[in-house]
Amino acid sequence: MDQESRLSGLRVLVLEDEALLAMLLEDVLDDFGCVVIGPFSQNDEALAFLAAEPGGCDMAILDVNVAGHRSDAVAAVMDQLGLPFVFSTGYDESGLDERWRDKPCLRKPFRPADVEQLLLDSLPG
Repeated sequence: MDQESRLSGLRVLVLEDEALLAMLLEDVLDDFGCVVIGPFSQNDEALAFLAAEPGGCDMAILDVNVAGHRSDAVAAVMDQLGLPFVFSTGYDESGLDERWRDKPCLRKPFRPADVEQLLLDSLPG
């Protein structure tokens, strides 16, 4: 199966408080054939979605710092649901909670190819 078809239809929850970055991620994901869930700009919005529709996404891209708050609670729910996620940050791994340091991290500023590779690497099987 080629990469385009592996990403086509993938439902990706986006948690990003910077409007321009959220729009960029949305465009990049659309180009890969993904279905964007959100983007959400607050942890509470993403948590409400996951509570209402626990099977509503296949994976997530989570900004580490969302409106001054860490996205650990959203990451914990994704982890409990057994869904893959990657963090997005302009900092190094030291900004991540220790329990998440083994998770993939998308560095800001990012290129579309970076997003694509992280998604492909995070897909199960």
